[in-house]
Amino acid sequence: MQDEAPLSTRILQQLAQAPVGGGMSLPRLGKRLGLNASVLMRELALMGDAAIGGVRGPGWAHVVQLDGRWVVHITPAGRAWLSADPR
Repeated sequence: MQDEAPLSTRILQQLAQAPVGGGMSLPRLGKRLGLNASVLMRELALMGDAAIGGVRGPGWAHVVQLDGRWVVHITPAGRAWLSADPR
């Protein structure tokens, strides 16, 4: 069942459905997953490539602000991980 998958997997699954290069707005992603933006931003921070506690993240997702809107993109690394994930 999809709801039993880790949040990072559920996020990547949703992002993989967005048009290539288009990304998905943070509110839309939250609505699809039934989560608020603060929960998503915490998880996305861990999924990005920033160093947290001296350890770089896996770089599966990238968040940008476009015209005042937060947009989340799946990266090639995220697509590769998602396709290799056995869930």
